[in-house]
Amino acid sequence: MAKLPGERQVEEYLQNLVHPLKREIEEVRRIVLGTDRELSEHVKWNAPSFCFHDDDRITFNLHGNGFFRLVLHRGAKAKESINVKRYFEDVQGLMEWVTNDRATIKFTDIKDVEVKRELLKEVVRRWVDVTL
Repeated sequence: MAKLPGERQVEEYLQNLVHPLKREIEEVRRIVLGTDRELSEHVKWNAPSFCFHDDDRITFNLHGNGFFRLVLHRGAKAKESINVKRYFEDVQGLMEWVTNDRATIKFTDIKDVEVKRELLKEVVRRWVDVTL
């Protein structure tokens, strides 16, 4: 059986997803995809993941109770250590830094998604730029 194209993988994944914040997850997906035409998506690590030039950059973490996260990272394979954090100001506390090149953004409900919409777009654009 042939592997589904990335976008179709995500659509099927979301169709079958049972999550109390499914609407919010779908909206965050639309926001992220709308920030850069060169972003693609597929399912990796059992969740939707966004790629830039086929390199994973942002992945959903849907394991929270009453929330979900976007994980901003530099892909699955170890890369030269750089301090991506220095390219970001606090961004009003939007990002929680796990390491110098990995951060998360937490969402709790649709109001939270709406409040973070413009900052999220800015962070995604910048993340793609500085993690090449």
